[in-house]
Amino acid sequence: MLNWVNRFNIFCLLDNHRYQFNKPAFECLLAAGCRANIDRQAGTAYLELQQFYEQHKQDWLFGHVGYDLKNETADLQSKHSDGIGFSDLHFFVPEIVLELHEKKLEIYCDSDAEEIYQQILASAIELNEEPASLVTIKNRIDRETYLDIIEKIRRHILRGDCYEINYCQEFFSENTRLDPLSTYLKLTKLSPNPFSVFYKQGDRYCICASPERYLKKSGHSIISQPIKGTAKRNLDDPAEDEKLKNQLLNSSKEKSENVMVVDLVRNDLSRICKAGTVRVDELFGLYSFPQVHQMISTVSGELAAGFNWIDCIKATFPMGSMTGAPKKKVMELIEQYELTKRGLFSGAIGYVKPGEDEPDFDFNVVIRSILYNQTTQYLSFQTGGGITYNSDPLMELEESLLKAEAMLQVFRKD
Repeated sequence: MLNWVNRFNIFCLLDNHRYQFNKPAFECLLAAGCRANIDRQAGTAYLELQQFYEQHKQDWLFGHVGYDLKNETADLQSKHSDGIGFSDLHFFVPEIVLELHEKKLEIYCDSDAEEIYQQILASAIELNEEPASLVTIKNRIDRETYLDIIEKIRRHILRGDCYEINYCQEFFSENTRLDPLSTYLKLTKLSPNPFSVFYKQGDRYCICASPERYLKKSGHSIISQPIKGTAKRNLDDPAEDEKLKNQLLNSSKEKSENVMVVDLVRNDLSRICKAGTVRVDELFGLYSFPQVHQMISTVSGELAAGFNWIDCIKATFPMGSMTGAPKKKVMELIEQYELTKRGLFSGAIGYVKPGEDEPDFDFNVVIRSILYNQTTQYLSFQTGGGITYNSDPLMELEESLLKAEAMLQVFRKD
C-alpha cells in the first residue's frame, strides 16, 4: 500500500499500530492525492481555512498545523532558520481515502474502488535495506550551552516569569540522501506508537512515531491527552523495568509538570466547552512503549454550541505539553533560547471527517519525528522536555537524548 501511494505528490498515513488503551488511538487511515488544498503561513490562515472548509464540508480533510501558527493568535514572531520548509498550515482534500480495519479495507473515492484495490495489490514492494547512507547527525547545541540555557530558564522561573517551559534542541544532518518509506518502516519497527504518521507534501516528509494525542472530537465529546513525564525502559530486566516505571509514577518533579499542563489544557478546553463539563478523566496514567514509559493524563469536555473544529484548534493551539505556562510568555522564551524554528515539530497532523456541521476529528502531537526535505537534502529532528525550577540540567539533557535515541538508531547499521 505504501509503495503504491509513493506515486502521489501528497499523501498522509495515520497509523495506530493497533494500540487501543482506554481512548482508542488514531484510526488507521491513508489519504492519497489532492483534489484541493490550502497552504498558508500565519497571518490570516485560520480565516482562509474556514473559507476553504465551507467549500469542502462533505469531503475528508487531512493536513497539519505547524508550531508557528501561534504567531497569528499570540502576536509573536519567529526569526530562526528552518531547514525543512513546511508551511504553518496545510490541509488537502484527498482523491482517495483508505480506512483499514483488522479484516476489512474501505476505499472512499470518485473512481473505481476495485481498480484501486488491484493497483495496490500489484504494487511492487521495493525497500532499501538501509534508510540512508553516510548520515552524520549533529547537535545544534553543544552540551555546555544546553546546560547553561537550562540554568537560565530556571532563573526565569525563580523570578516568576513562568512556571514551566518546554525547551527543545535540534539534531540535524546536511547533504543526506534518504529513502523516506524505509526510514518510516524502520522507525516504527523500533518505536511503534499509537499516533504515528507518514506524511508527504511535495518534497517534504514527516516521518513520525508520536505517542501523543493533541485533540480528538467524537460526537459532542472532545478530549486531549497531554504527556508530561518520561522514563527509560529496561526490556532485558523486567524487575528493573518495573522499578523505573514506579520511579516515574512517584516522581514529584514529573507529577508537578503533569499537573501544570493538565491545568493549562483544562483552561484551554473551557474556552470551547459547556460550563462545568471540563474534567480530568485520568491523572498520571502510566503507559509503556517500546522505548520509554510515559505519564499521560486525559482531559475531556462537551463542546459548546457554535464552535467548529477550527475554533477548537484556534483556542487550544499550540498544545500546552509543548509550550508550558503561561503560554505566551514561555513561547517568547522558547524563541529566545532555542536556536531553530520548530516548524512542523510540536505542531499537529490529523484528519477531519466529512458530512456534518460539527465533524469528528483527531490530531496528534508531532514529536519523535524525523523531518526531511528531499530537494535540499536536509534532515532534522528535535527533542526536549518540560523544565521546572526543580529540574536538574544534566537529567534534562539525558531525557532529551533518551527521546532522540529511536531516531538516532534508525541511522545506525544493524
